[in-house]
Amino acid sequence: MKFAKHAGMLSNAIKALGLSLALIAITATVQAAAPAAATMEQAAPAAEAAAAPVEAVVGAPAVAAPAEAAAAAPAGSYKRMKPTEGVGMPVDGRLGLQDQYSSLGEYGLWIHDAILMPIITVISLFVLSLLLWVIVRFNRRRNPVASRTSHNTLIEVAWTLVPVLILVGIAVPSIDLLAKQLKPAPDKALTVKVSGNQWFWTYSYPDNGEFEVVSYMLNLPGYPEINPGKRLVGSDLSDGPGQFEVDNRLVLPVGEPIRLQITAADVIHSFAVPSLWFKLDAVPGRINEKVLTIDKPGVYYGQCSELCGPKHAFMPIAIEALPRDKFNAWVLTQAGGKIDGEEEAAEPAAAAPVAAAASAAAPAPAAAGAAPAVPAE
Repeated sequence: MKFAKHAGMLSNAIKALGLSLALIAITATVQAAAPAAATMEQAAPAAEAAAAPVEAVVGAPAVAAPAEAAAAAPAGSYKRMKPTEGVGMPVDGRLGLQDQYSSLGEYGLWIHDAILMPIITVISLFVLSLLLWVIVRFNRRRNPVASRTSHNTLIEVAWTLVPVLILVGIAVPSIDLLAKQLKPAPDKALTVKVSGNQWFWTYSYPDNGEFEVVSYMLNLPGYPEINPGKRLVGSDLSDGPGQFEVDNRLVLPVGEPIRLQITAADVIHSFAVPSLWFKLDAVPGRINEKVLTIDKPGVYYGQCSELCGPKHAFMPIAIEALPRDKFNAWVLTQAGGKIDGEEEAAEPAAAAPVAAAASAAAPAPAAAGAAPAVPAE
């Protein structure tokens, strides 16, 4: 009887223990499921808030514009331009000025060809004819008794008044050209700083990430090495004429005014590109500024035009003028390069999705606070 009683008590204890373990397992499962459900409920508004700025970005043209600009000018689309023979460079045996590829250059070339050269030609022929007339008419055989005339009012007035009128006629277009050359650049014009060194050029782009390009003349085949470590001219298909081509060109956009700030690090140099009607001295400790607008894509060559030391003749200038999209692509190939004005345009566009995210996320705490847990009575 006692054995049966103890066996029943042991059986009841085992059942109670099993029931307790089952209740503990169920409780743990419920507690684990409750935070997961809460997390999913909290994640839903966040996912909706994240989706809102995405939709805003897709629908807002202000945000899409920088992306389209970046797609239009990929970093890998730049290719070094090959110069055109006879364009932007001197031509063997040619007389006169080089063809001009800027509006100021065309105006200056017109003044030279249509005003100065005709006036000089007429004056030279007139003086030559006077000399020939005097030789023939007033020689000793034709005029054995020399004239004693000392004054002629008409001639004296004429040779005073005519030169004055000629100088006035030259001065009017010349002063107009000078005023146009000294006109300051627009506020948002691209700024490029040019520095002359013995004996190379340095080009800085403060509007495009402050990167810097150093430009050396390429070495000439069959001649002593001018710049150690630089390749020979002609080793690349895009190279121009010898003693003009450089390893790194000054790359500029076409069709827009460019503010060139020119200085020097050691002695006086001069930045001169004849086919662009541009020449400005580079003086140490001083910044000279001038506007350059290039009308046609191409490669334009010049040289330092101020005696600056023994390698003065080996200090060429090569400007590569590109359309704006290709210029942007070249900028993006430079270390730290960025497209000028892109950050300012991107700031309001970047603010739109941030504001949308903030407005979408704002109702989530309010909804959580509007439905507090009601304690069981």
